[in-house]
Amino acid sequence: MLFFDAWLIVLVIFLSFYLRLGYWYFPQSNLIYLILISPIIAIPIFIKFGLYRSIIRFLGFKALWIIVNAVTLYSLVWGILLFIIPFEGIFPRSVIIINWFLSLLFVGGLRIVAHWILTKERGLKDRRQLGINCKKVIIYGAGDAGMQLTSALVLSHEYNPIGFIDDSKELQGNVIAGLNIYSANEISNLINKYNVDEILVAIPSASRARQLEIVSKLELFRVTVRMLPGVAELAEGKVSVGDLRIVSIQDLLGRPKVFPNKQLLDKNILGKVVLVTGAGGSIGSEICRQIVRLKPKALILYEISEFALYTIEKELSKINNYSIDVYPLLGSILNKARLLSVLKKFRVNTIYHAAAYKHVPIVELNITEGVDNNIFGTLNCVKASIEYNIETFVLISSDKAVRPTNTMGATKRVAELILQAMASKQSVTKFSMVRFGNVLDSSGSVIPLFKQQIKEGGPITVTDINISRYFMLIPEAVELVIQAGAMSSGGDVFVLDMGEPVKIKELAEKLVRLSGLKVKDKINPDGDIEIKYIGLRPGEKLFEELLLGDNVSNTDNSKIMRAEEDMIAWDKLELILEELINAVNDNDNEKLQELLKKLVPDFNPQFKIKDSLD
Repeated sequence: MLFFDAWLIVLVIFLSFYLRLGYWYFPQSNLIYLILISPIIAIPIFIKFGLYRSIIRFLGFKALWIIVNAVTLYSLVWGILLFIIPFEGIFPRSVIIINWFLSLLFVGGLRIVAHWILTKERGLKDRRQLGINCKKVIIYGAGDAGMQLTSALVLSHEYNPIGFIDDSKELQGNVIAGLNIYSANEISNLINKYNVDEILVAIPSASRARQLEIVSKLELFRVTVRMLPGVAELAEGKVSVGDLRIVSIQDLLGRPKVFPNKQLLDKNILGKVVLVTGAGGSIGSEICRQIVRLKPKALILYEISEFALYTIEKELSKINNYSIDVYPLLGSILNKARLLSVLKKFRVNTIYHAAAYKHVPIVELNITEGVDNNIFGTLNCVKASIEYNIETFVLISSDKAVRPTNTMGATKRVAELILQAMASKQSVTKFSMVRFGNVLDSSGSVIPLFKQQIKEGGPITVTDINISRYFMLIPEAVELVIQAGAMSSGGDVFVLDMGEPVKIKELAEKLVRLSGLKVKDKINPDGDIEIKYIGLRPGEKLFEELLLGDNVSNTDNSKIMRAEEDMIAWDKLELILEELINAVNDNDNEKLQELLKKLVPDFNPQFKIKDSLD
């Protein structure tokens, strides 16, 4: 570039005289020397401005503006020398202006041409080497994010933008960056005409309701839908191809954002020592992520699985911007001595109890272990908390605890009863429990299973055509759990607003369509993915409930309700728990089921004891 610039500078001056005079002019006086040394004037200025440090293939507007400044300074210096150095012959002053304009045109133009050639050649080379067939895409949203995304797609060589879709009638029919802007009504025609592979939604500022409306509309077409994340997730407004993600089922929940109460989030965490049991699980790990950001004095990860503990500790080390002391401790909630030792050593203030066996069919096959861990593990944590004057204890409960049909749900309800009874017996530790339904993408949930089944070509297995479940995002659920625990006065049962239940059949169909595929059924025998109904699993219900009765009241957060439910006094509960632990030690499943029914009258087990693996 330096070599070409040096020759162009000289050529441009001769061309400037030619355009001004109308004939080629070759001065014989000192002027010829000034023309020939013009590169000696220009090149140092260009170097100083960094014209030779810019990578031509990634030339942008900022680089072009630097070229304008560099050429302007050079032209000004050269023009001043024309006035200072004496010479004979013709010298029209307008040559200085013409020289500035042509230098700008040639120096800048050379780089633009080089940028175009290198970009085109690189794209062809990448396609030849990597065998990439560009995906034809439509960009939904012709705003700033859509424009930035278009630029990113051109550089990526993986996508070929066909055009924009925008709901603004003022924009429809116009052209941006060489691409036409169409209305949403033309999507089907565009897909068929250009064989579009994907639709990229680039409206990060849209509300959840608006995004839901757009995605619901697009899922009807047989294309993959990708989205840019929300505005808050886009760093400095810059958009890259890597920001695009496949539209997931959480994009279709349409749950409005409820901003958290910062005082409630801080109350049990800020400046305190917090312990999380089951810290490596789906819920426990998210609790830990949010706790670290709330600046506790220390965070203790209590986990029985070495791998799960290693995974969450490693992740937290990356997001621990405030240098919080994080202690990864291996331990079982069944080991009371270990619990007592930890609480004493670290002087814990707050406990979030997320450790539990929660996979319904597994617990049904291992009843004694389910009862022992979920009930007596919780009892150990509760007694240890009282012994060491823990300020706050929050139990992560489940909607399966309401009128349970499986052992897991019954054990969670007994755990709730233990907290309720202990709360009424003493006032040192504030016990509360937070009850909610399924969280998306948790371990053992249907979403990862369905995604894997789609990836393998199907079929998707659904237990029953009418089965439905409540769903919530893990971060939202945990945020509400933390706030609910801060509102406790002791013995509270909090229930999270899960919205409307979702039919699992519809959920499976949406995931298929969002993957750019069609459901294979009687109406569409040539579809891609079949949905197969395999029958309810042991202890599984068609639908879940969140409340035992209708006695509920609102709280300061519209997504959290406080329930008033029946409880069992500790004196009575303790006697039954003693029988229960004897049955566990005797491995007597029939006795265990009988005692669970006694503790939880609504318990209606669907599982036959003889099928247990115990």
